[in-house]
Amino acid sequence: MLNYENCKLNLETYALLLNSLLRRFNNMHVCYVYLRAVRSLAKQMKACGVIPNTFVLNMIIKAYSKCLQVDDAMQVFHEMGLYGCEPNAYTYGYITKGLCEKGRVAQGLGFYKEMRGKRLVPSSSTFMILICSLTMGRKYDDAIEVVLDMLSNAMSHDLLTYKTLLEGLCQDGKDVEAFDLLEDLRRKDDGMMNERTYKTLLNALHFVNRE
Repeated sequence: MLNYENCKLNLETYALLLNSLLRRFNNMHVCYVYLRAVRSLAKQMKACGVIPNTFVLNMIIKAYSKCLQVDDAMQVFHEMGLYGCEPNAYTYGYITKGLCEKGRVAQGLGFYKEMRGKRLVPSSSTFMILICSLTMGRKYDDAIEVVLDMLSNAMSHDLLTYKTLLEGLCQDGKDVEAFDLLEDLRRKDDGMMNERTYKTLLNALHFVNRE
């Protein structure tokens, strides 16, 4: 198309092409192959003077973050203001998840806090990845704070997220805190914390304490 003077790509066309590529980002090995195409489209868009919007920039950030190229994702994030674009919850969510999966959890927590400071609400998957990453890094106070924030936004966790945090507390000798937190979660999470889930988590805590 670029070889024909009257057939120039516009923002809508780039958006469609990027969206088509992102649908192929199914696993880490495949996404690296298609990331080259995303980079090429981003460079081409700049060269052609096409000004991106938040939706298009988010797709580029998502592609980098899925491939754990978080420095590239953050560079695009910092360039958003040059195009008059404001980052939204998706922007922060993609980078937060990418940083956590890369092992840069402190930075991921920083992006989460910046997002919440702007009253943007993360997706449930962003919450859960952040909580599990903080727990694995033994940042229990931060993890609990994020858990309670998620519940205050009427979102429920999955069993694995709760189990990871509660067992992590027990394994680190914080069994009293773990049992207190379980009771607190039982009161606050009516959606996920039914009797069966509660008993499963309670039994898991007793099992960890016996080890």
